[in-house]
Amino acid sequence: MARRLAGARALGLAVGLIGVLGGCLTAEPPAEKPVRLVWPPPPLTARVEFVRSIVSDENIERDTTFSERLVSFLGGEKPPPNRIAEPVGLAVSDDGQRLYVADFGQLAVFVFDFAQRTFTKIGGAEPLGRPVGLALDAEENLYVVEQQKRAVSVYDRKGRRLRSITHASVERPTGIAIDRARGRIYLVDTAHTLSTEHTVKVFGMAGEFVGKIGTGKGEEPGQFLFPTYAAVDAAGNLYVSDTLSSRVQVFDPHGKLVRSIGQRGNSWGSFDKPKGVALDSFGNLYVVDSGWSNVQIFNQKGQVLLFFGGRGPIPGMLKNPSAVAIDRNNRIYVGDYLNHRVEVYQLVNTQAEDSYLGSIGESRGGETTQAAESVRKPTQ
Repeated sequence: MARRLAGARALGLAVGLIGVLGGCLTAEPPAEKPVRLVWPPPPLTARVEFVRSIVSDENIERDTTFSERLVSFLGGEKPPPNRIAEPVGLAVSDDGQRLYVADFGQLAVFVFDFAQRTFTKIGGAEPLGRPVGLALDAEENLYVVEQQKRAVSVYDRKGRRLRSITHASVERPTGIAIDRARGRIYLVDTAHTLSTEHTVKVFGMAGEFVGKIGTGKGEEPGQFLFPTYAAVDAAGNLYVSDTLSSRVQVFDPHGKLVRSIGQRGNSWGSFDKPKGVALDSFGNLYVVDSGWSNVQIFNQKGQVLLFFGGRGPIPGMLKNPSAVAIDRNNRIYVGDYLNHRVEVYQLVNTQAEDSYLGSIGESRGGETTQAAESVRKPTQ
């Protein structure tokens, strides 16, 4: 029943989006007002707007979203070497000009420099060992989780390998986050079914092992069940997506559990398989849900504000997304795994006060509108 309801909700959102994209069939929209894909839908105030898709090195010059090359790839052809295939890790430079994409299938990290209009690839000559999570330090050195090597490789701005970071207890690392202010590296160890090492390993910036966060495998508070990604806020709090427990757990800088966000379900604020996590400039948490194929936004109190995305192939929609990264201008990048691209969104019409519950998707005139109700339910 729940899955049928989820399907009906997905269909409802798809119909709504088609209406938004297509407009009225009997009247053409004014040329000076291009169609926008936004969340929540009209008549509510738009908060998140779809910007573009990034699929290959050609996107340095132009958007190839609807090119014949993309259509051929989606039809089953082997992807070109500079074409995104399996985006599982993202990082964006402080100035928002450079996007780093870890491609699990292409065994490489793609670097899109939009300011210089250049494309480079780490792992072209020497393939990486299944790259997953990415992070940047204050000098924009790139930290790449190589799952096959059970280690983190560090590269400088020119793509030169500097060093490797690991520990004997690391089994199957996935996500990574860096607390620059406190000099810590958090490495999420997804581990294996029979293992108890479902933890977050903590390292110093020089690569020395400091300790672990998490009390082992399980679904009790402070335990993890196949954790995947992590993010750090300005106060040093660590957010870890506890994927198979369908929640995000939050720890303070001392590793003490602060709270848990979300639970398993198909309702507003619930998760199926949460993965990528990131924070915007207001301290709001963005959680990518691979199962529901959307991104949910929570405020600093853990209250859900909005979701965007939804399952589908059209640009702006998602299929089993993975990672997320947000730059200082609140531009949002989502690794769209089964659509083989990175989707780009922008937070719009939003101030700090909008993070309080009731300000996004709120009712008008004391009545909840049909449009507001449509954004309260995740879609699969």
